[in-house]
Amino acid sequence: MGTLRITGGSLKGRRIEVPKGNFEIRPAMDRMRESVFSILGPLEGMSFLDLFAGSGIMGLEAYSRGAYPVTCVERDRQKLAMLIKNSMIAENNIQFHCLPAERFILRSNKKYSIIFCDPPFPYQFKTQLVNSIAQKNLLEKGGRLLIHYPDKELLPVQAGELLMTDERVYGRSIVRFFTCQ
Repeated sequence: MGTLRITGGSLKGRRIEVPKGNFEIRPAMDRMRESVFSILGPLEGMSFLDLFAGSGIMGLEAYSRGAYPVTCVERDRQKLAMLIKNSMIAENNIQFHCLPAERFILRSNKKYSIIFCDPPFPYQFKTQLVNSIAQKNLLEKGGRLLIHYPDKELLPVQAGELLMTDERVYGRSIVRFFTCQ
């Protein structure tokens, strides 16, 4: 069992568990998380959706910085159990859904301020994922979609109302920021 630390906000320095073989979860690097949340700025009053949540570190980072409600989607029941355990450090409830991200997108009728997608790097449907989020209109006006993906892949710069507004390189991976126009 390994641990990750929360890098900022009210829960800064707290540790959460990551199961053995955490490269299956491939948790977002500390440096990347700090940078992403610095770019996002204050999150008070914003809702946050973490697709492919794994250990829950991104949802907890958002919560720690004031985002609420926070929703995490993870299809793997074993990872979901750890995610629920990790979320116990939050004072308010974090919502969980155990189903594939694609199915959650199709069923969701809520709008979010921020959506973070960190699918497994071998996942081949990243472009379709961005398009589905745009088609379902899951972001508020001015809301942001962030997707973490390998630098060897190509993603669109626009999908419906979502327009790429930033992109950051972290080693051999990229986080692309889309803003809902």
